[in-house]
Amino acid sequence: MKILVTGGAGFIGSALIRYLVSSTDNDVINLDKLTYAGNLDSLLPVADSARYQFEQADICDRESLDRIFATHKPDAVIHLAAESHVDRSIDGPGDFIQTNLVGTYSMLEAGRSYWSGLSESARAGFRFLHVSTDEVYGDLAGSDDLFREDTSYDPSSPYAATKAGSDHLVRAWGRTFKFPVLVTNCSNNYGPYQFPEKLIPHMILNALKGKPLPMYGDGTQIRDWLYVDDHARALYRVLTTGIPSQTYNIGGLNEKKNIDVVREICAIMDELVTDKPADVSRFEELITFVKDRPGHDERYAIDAEKINIELDWQPAEDFASGIRKTVRWYLENDLWWQRVVDGSYRLERLGAGA
Repeated sequence: MKILVTGGAGFIGSALIRYLVSSTDNDVINLDKLTYAGNLDSLLPVADSARYQFEQADICDRESLDRIFATHKPDAVIHLAAESHVDRSIDGPGDFIQTNLVGTYSMLEAGRSYWSGLSESARAGFRFLHVSTDEVYGDLAGSDDLFREDTSYDPSSPYAATKAGSDHLVRAWGRTFKFPVLVTNCSNNYGPYQFPEKLIPHMILNALKGKPLPMYGDGTQIRDWLYVDDHARALYRVLTTGIPSQTYNIGGLNEKKNIDVVREICAIMDELVTDKPADVSRFEELITFVKDRPGHDERYAIDAEKINIELDWQPAEDFASGIRKTVRWYLENDLWWQRVVDGSYRLERLGAGA
């Protein structure tokens, strides 16, 4: 196949592209606007492949989308491009409405226009996979409850609300226009190449600098953690074997309190970091509790039984193995995150023309 991936320079998108190029025979077109979270450094392992191409474009720009579809003639789309940071959505919801809602609408219309002009056999094989989040469901009241594919939506943040809206758009295009869509809702991702504003890399890098490790509220919020490479495998499985118009929840089967995640990071760093910052004997000493953010959901947990039974997928990493790989990667790849911290990754764009 020739697969068009939107948001391919982001955290999950770059992991997916690295997987597609290194572990499959497919051609990949990476469509990314290169906002602050888009980092072409994350694609250096596959950038020289003859099966990889990059297009810098905004998913809200319909003219560019039509050109890209006409030029590359993809057999499938995996739509990941989105604004995804909850705190940023609280500070400035407008960008989230534009990218997550208007951008998804533009992708759907460009994709549908292209799909309508294909031969009957090509239309039958075409797929549009929309990648979403478990945050659209709100939070869980009971300790044994799980998000399932038929759980009602109840988003708490502007980010979650715009992702919920984009999910509804995708399903409506599938039902009204018979456009061959698929939807996935995933739990919290973590792993190599994640932007430092997210919880796990933020804690690792702060600890290395001897800076406070800020925990919202009492740190007892529970999340299900999914290693990003497992997510990439799941997305490809859904694309290739999933049934159009179906939704598949993708979870890591690793429920953890935020405070326990940070404590585990600290314990691994105590073991691996020999040159600790001054006045730090144990990294856990740096944990600092701060005022909780507005609308903070208490617990997310995904029931991944459907994708496990119907598509034969399950995560390869448990949290213990995945978090150790993640911490070690950040310790061994300081060049990558230093370029993010100092902003040089945005200045050069590695030949992207920005």
